[in-house]
Amino acid sequence: MNPNSLAGKYGYLFPELNRLSRAENVITEENVLQPANEGIRKYMDQMCAAHMLPGSEFRGLENAAAFLEAIKSGKRGIILMEHYSNFDLPGLMWLLDQSGETGKELGSHIIAMSGMKLNEENPYVSAFAEAYSRIIIYPSRSLASIKDPELFKAEEKRSRVINLASMRALDRVRREGKAVLVFPSGTRYRPGNPETKRGVREIDSYIRLSDVMMLVSINGNCLRFSEDPKDMLNDVLFEDKVFMTASPVYACDAFREEARKWAGEGADDKKQLVVDYVMHLLGAMHEENEKGRLD
Repeated sequence: MNPNSLAGKYGYLFPELNRLSRAENVITEENVLQPANEGIRKYMDQMCAAHMLPGSEFRGLENAAAFLEAIKSGKRGIILMEHYSNFDLPGLMWLLDQSGETGKELGSHIIAMSGMKLNEENPYVSAFAEAYSRIIIYPSRSLASIKDPELFKAEEKRSRVINLASMRALDRVRREGKAVLVFPSGTRYRPGNPETKRGVREIDSYIRLSDVMMLVSINGNCLRFSEDPKDMLNDVLFEDKVFMTASPVYACDAFREEARKWAGEGADDKKQLVVDYVMHLLGAMHEENEKGRLD
C-alpha cells in the first residue's frame, strides 16, 4: 500500500468512520437526499487544511455573494464546477469557510448532486462522501456501462425510480433556498483522456430548470489518481496550492441562448451544445487562473 494514498495515510480513521457513518450504502428512492454528517465533516476539513498549501484560496467572492443573494431572494440556483478528484467538494467547502462569513453562508446552502458509486462501491469512500449534503442520482454513464441484458433491464428500472425521487428532492431543497452543485463532466478528469472532460448532455436540463448559475474552476489538486483509477482509496495525496474561482452570475435562459449563438447554426444537438459551452468557459477560466498559481 502506498503510504501517501488515502488508505495509507488516513486508514487509521476507518474505525471512527464506521462508528460515525449512517451506513446507507444501498441507495433507494427513500434515501436519495442525504444531509451532511458533521461528525465526519471535521475530519475532511482537517485533511484539506493539511494538504492545501498556503496561498490556497476561493476567488471571486463578490460573484459568490451575488449568487447567494439571488438564491436567498427565491431564485433557483445551480453551481457547475470542474471535477478532478474526490477532494473537489471538500476543498470547495473548506475554502468557502476560510473566506469569511459570505463564503460560510454560501457553503451552508450547497447541496451536491452525487453519483451512486460514491455511496455503494466502498463503505469508507461512502463515509468520506457523507460529510456533505447530497442528492444521489443514478448516472446515465453507469447504466450505459452494463452489458448483461437482464441486469440492464433491472437496473434501468431502478435508475428511473431513483432519479425520479432525486428530481423530487431537488425541487424540494430548492424551494427551501438551497443551491445545487453539479459536476457537468459527470466524472473526474483523467489526464490523457479528454472524453472524461466532456460535459454530460443531461446538464442542460439542470440549467433549463434553474434561474441563475455560477461556474467554478479548479486549479491545483491534492488528491490524484493511482495506477488504478477505480480504486478510490488508493488515490494519492499531495500538497498543492489550490485556487477555486467563481464566475459572474449567469441568468440561465440567457446563457442557453448565448450557447446557441456560440455553437452556430450547424450544431445538431441543442442540449449537448449548452454543456459544451459550459465546459468551454470552465476551460478558459482554468487556463486564466493557472497563470502565476505556483509563483
